[in-house]
Amino acid sequence: MHIDEPGQHGSQQRGHVLLIAGDAAVRRRAVQVAPSANLAALGLVPASVLLNSHAPSDTTYLDGARDPNTVLMRLRAAAATPGPLLVYLSGRLTFDRRGRDLHLALAGSTASTVRYTALPWEWLVTELRPRQAGLTTVVLDLVADKAAWPVLAELGGLPVPAAAETYGVVVPPAFTGGENTVSSYTRHWIDQLRRNPTRPTGVQLHAFAVGAAALPPGTLTLPATRALSAPPEHEQRGRVEEPVRSAHPGPAAAVPARAQAPVPAVPGQDPRPHIHALATSGRHHEAATLAQAWEQHVLQIHGYTSPEATEWAEIRADLARMAGNYRSATQLWIGAGRSRLARQSPDAPEVLAAAAGALYCWTQLKDEAAAREAGLELLRLLDALPSLEPRLLRLTRQRLEVLNGTPSQC
Repeated sequence: MHIDEPGQHGSQQRGHVLLIAGDAAVRRRAVQVAPSANLAALGLVPASVLLNSHAPSDTTYLDGARDPNTVLMRLRAAAATPGPLLVYLSGRLTFDRRGRDLHLALAGSTASTVRYTALPWEWLVTELRPRQAGLTTVVLDLVADKAAWPVLAELGGLPVPAAAETYGVVVPPAFTGGENTVSSYTRHWIDQLRRNPTRPTGVQLHAFAVGAAALPPGTLTLPATRALSAPPEHEQRGRVEEPVRSAHPGPAAAVPARAQAPVPAVPGQDPRPHIHALATSGRHHEAATLAQAWEQHVLQIHGYTSPEATEWAEIRADLARMAGNYRSATQLWIGAGRSRLARQSPDAPEVLAAAAGALYCWTQLKDEAAAREAGLELLRLLDALPSLEPRLLRLTRQRLEVLNGTPSQC
């Protein structure tokens, strides 16, 4: 959603925030998600910030509801709002085995009473479906129980309203919860709204929250992090992503040293360990997408020529190497090397490390056209480093001459 300006579409249209707390998810007496705590935290955020709109608005809290028809009436009234609408749902996602439907468990819902005491998920999808595209955002912070989780895997994700931008997480049932406090995803989502002088987009909020929340392995993200670069309205389902081991780990000896300057504190938790964990578990596209989202944020805050931007370019280069995308890795390392060379001396360790990364990835390129394309830029970078070992420069020239069809005569 975007901020509505006064007079747009003739007059401001009233907006609405609907916050729904379902049943708490508990495992081994530990709370996995505390919907009431999440709603209390969201209640401290102004509706104008939640909606990203200055239009007059109303807010409805549904905490502790036991009758699904009551929730339906509130949902239907919210869906009739002509202006921007935010629907937030937190709680336990469950499954009615008899009716074969997913439900949001409400207070008092049990396995035997789901169809009478829980909110059918299809009601949410149906009520929001007719709304005009671009006016509706749905944010989810859910835990799937043992009945619902296999169904999500079978469906390939969670059905969401086609006209709504939907962001959120569905955590698997196997993890052990913590204290009865605001859940990590919602907390970081709120932190982003508070920390940034300009409100991030829904995609940015989601990417930052997922990157900082240290979610349990296998968590379903909506939209899937590998699809964050696609327009949200085209994303119909999230996908259940299980971690797998990388089949092509890069040689540790070839990885250049990384500058250890701290990442900007937005949010306060360093996202690099989580991004690295995604990459080492084989979830390369998710890692790359999150890193790119952080890089874009850093570019907006610090600028394209800043040291912080260069550091994130180097992180993306190493992620590309880990994924076996040597073409992208080579280009990113060359760009990082040139950026560092513009600010640092040619014999600075960080400059030489970037050059070493570029050279290694270039030698792994099997596509001759790609190698030719990157080779000339690489040679220019290496030529500017007088302390570089002469043998490396000579071998680079020789390979580039072979690729160009003009073998060296020496």
